[in-house]
Amino acid sequence: MIDGDLAKVYQVSTKRLNEQVKRNKLRFPESFIFQLDDQEKNQLVANCDRLMNLKHSTSNPFAFTEQGVAMLSAVLRSETAILMSIQLIKAFVTPRRIASENQLLLNRLEKVELKQLENDQKFDKIFKALENKDSIPTQGVFFDGQVFEA
Repeated sequence: MIDGDLAKVYQVSTKRLNEQVKRNKLRFPESFIFQLDDQEKNQLVANCDRLMNLKHSTSNPFAFTEQGVAMLSAVLRSETAILMSIQLIKAFVTPRRIASENQLLLNRLEKVELKQLENDQKFDKIFKALENKDSIPTQGVFFDGQVFEA
């Protein structure tokens, strides 16, 4: 996302947002934020009508990755940023909790699948024995040492 759009989301000025990024440089590595070059800015302006105000801007905007957006919520002091930070923390915790709760269920499902594969193999042996008409035992059909009368 572009710095101007994020400033609107967090209800701060773009200048204030960029000041906080500069004050907290260690929190924003290159994988979190990068500045558009002239060609990228011109292409963005050409493709997005709502960004026409960037056309005559003397400085190029910053673009934030998903992680950069999350980090902004930690360094900005607006009420919206605080609420966003809380929501992000909840969003990270919830999937972890759900995964741990469902791990037992996943283990049980895996055991059922393995048992089904074993049973499928046993049925295949029985069906092959029944289809093989040349060697039908006189006593009945044998399965795991048990005799079943035919």
